[in-house]
Amino acid sequence: MELLRRFFQPPRRSFFLFGPRGTGKSTWLRHALPDALVVDLLQPDVARELAARPERLRDLVLGAPGRPTVVLDEVQRVPELLNVVHALLESKDRRRFVLTGSSARKLRRGGVDLLAGRAVVRTLHPFMAAELRFFDIDVALTRGLLPLVTTS
Repeated sequence: MELLRRFFQPPRRSFFLFGPRGTGKSTWLRHALPDALVVDLLQPDVARELAARPERLRDLVLGAPGRPTVVLDEVQRVPELLNVVHALLESKDRRRFVLTGSSARKLRRGGVDLLAGRAVVRTLHPFMAAELRFFDIDVALTRGLLPLVTTS
């Protein structure tokens, strides 16, 4: 499957990447940051282990010294990890964190630490017409511009 080029440019510093389900956040990150340490919280065993012991994230990160970027995919599933991320951002070990999720609302509702300005917020939206090779307004209006819909 060919990856369509997105106009989205990642910040150089740590950031939250929010966006509706199906916009291609995880797929885009795997291609844009191939050397990142990825912690996929959609994996039940990973989410269970880190929910039980959030400090285990620190061990994972510090155990991967050659990976300056760490991706926490679907961070809203284990929001307690944000306290560990905050501590790591304050430490001497400078890492860039990319924290994905479908909504900041769930995190804010839970009253968790949104890193107090240490990470900027970005949103990945469905495709724009200019990102597609072929654009048909009728198809866009009836089916939408989510990646799964436009590539099928």
